[in-house]
Amino acid sequence: MENEIRLGDVIQTRKPHPCGSDTWVVIRTGADIKIRCQGCGRIVMLDRQVFLKRRKKVLEQGPDPALQA
Repeated sequence: MENEIRLGDVIQTRKPHPCGSDTWVVIRTGADIKIRCQGCGRIVMLDRQVFLKRRKKVLEQGPDPALQA
C-alpha cells in the first residue's frame, strides 16, 4: 500500500528543512505523524494528510510490523 506509513521509514520531503536536509525518519504514527530531521535532529509533528502531501518518496522502508508479532 502506497500510503502505508511505518515507524522507522526514512522519507524525502518536497522542500528541504532550513538546515538544508530533506531526509526525515518517522518516529510516531497515528492521526498525526512525528518525524525527526536527519540533518539537525529537529522533531516535527504533522497531520497525516499534510505529511502525505509533503512526502516526496520513501528512501528506506521501516520494519514490517506484521513480521514482528
